[in-house]
Amino acid sequence: MGQGGEPRRVHPYDAELGAAVARAQQGDEAAFAVAYRIVQPGLVGYLRGLVADEAEDVASDAWLEIARDLGRFKGDGAGFRGWTATIARHRALDHLRRRRVRPRSSGLEQEALELPGAHSTHDQALESISTEHALELIRGLPRDQAEAVLLRVVVGLDGPAAARVLGKRPGAVRTAAHRGLKRLARRLRVEGAGDRGVTDDGPGTLGESK
Repeated sequence: MGQGGEPRRVHPYDAELGAAVARAQQGDEAAFAVAYRIVQPGLVGYLRGLVADEAEDVASDAWLEIARDLGRFKGDGAGFRGWTATIARHRALDHLRRRRVRPRSSGLEQEALELPGAHSTHDQALESISTEHALELIRGLPRDQAEAVLLRVVVGLDGPAAARVLGKRPGAVRTAAHRGLKRLARRLRVEGAGDRGVTDDGPGTLGESK
């Protein structure tokens, strides 16, 4: 069990990833390539939620730093995911500061909120999260919800690991992820109803407070 009674999230490739990282730290370039192959898809998905079309460029910068500092890393496969996500997040925020990107349609640059309460996970949002359209919807969430969803679902971190990346309490990150998934599930239902010519029960946007 993780902090707050939450089971630690186990990614299916974490054992392979941990072994590859250990070999890479001994100078095995092929093992580093294996680690890259396992981590890169989730990392790019996370960055796409932060910097949109420039995710690949920011990921490349992050991997340069990861390779440079690999010898300092201590931990298993799950820990490596969190470590690489932290580095990628720093590179993304540096990129946004340099470019002074403040898209009004995105909640990712809003101040993070501490949101009380908890909600159940919404399977519809979870199943759709890897699509480009879902990533576009995530960019419209408030920043705390968007990053929590990306780290939990796209990168595959558990609550405590995602909290370490964001520098927040696990409970706050868990709540933000649930609220973000609830918003996504509602938006996906609205879009599905729209395809059938049915209207929603009222106006609203993903960026509003509920």
